[in-house]
Amino acid sequence: MEGIGVSDSLVTPATVAGEAFFWLPRHHSSVPSARSLLGTFLGGVPNGAALAADSTLVLSELATNAVVHARVPKGRRIAVRFEVVCDHLRIEVHDASDERPVIRRFGGADDVSGRGLCLVETLSVEWGCQPRPEGIGKIVWALVGPKGGVR
Repeated sequence: MEGIGVSDSLVTPATVAGEAFFWLPRHHSSVPSARSLLGTFLGGVPNGAALAADSTLVLSELATNAVVHARVPKGRRIAVRFEVVCDHLRIEVHDASDERPVIRRFGGADDVSGRGLCLVETLSVEWGCQPRPEGIGKIVWALVGPKGGVR
């Protein structure tokens, strides 16, 4: 995945057919980097363009939550993983916090935050959170694609 404008110091890729995994610094600049990586990934998969709009927004929200809300020691990284499952895209964001995300119901139009997981819930076929099997922290994932579910 060379030539996408993300320096080697920011990302460590691992890709196989139909999926990709990247480590990123836990920093605000990693959110646009993750979107760029997703765009490149979707450019190489069938039906990727049809998944781009919703999956880009879902990834942005999940990555932003990992950067802003995960309470972890300094220097911890986040990871993003993309996998094509039938005609859907599974998006994962890994972080080192065990704290599970909670949907906050915002009070009104003047609220400036709290809508992220509501958007994820709306744009995803399903989403959830699970412990990371290989270490500390969690994986927050979402499945984006046709609303009929995975066939």
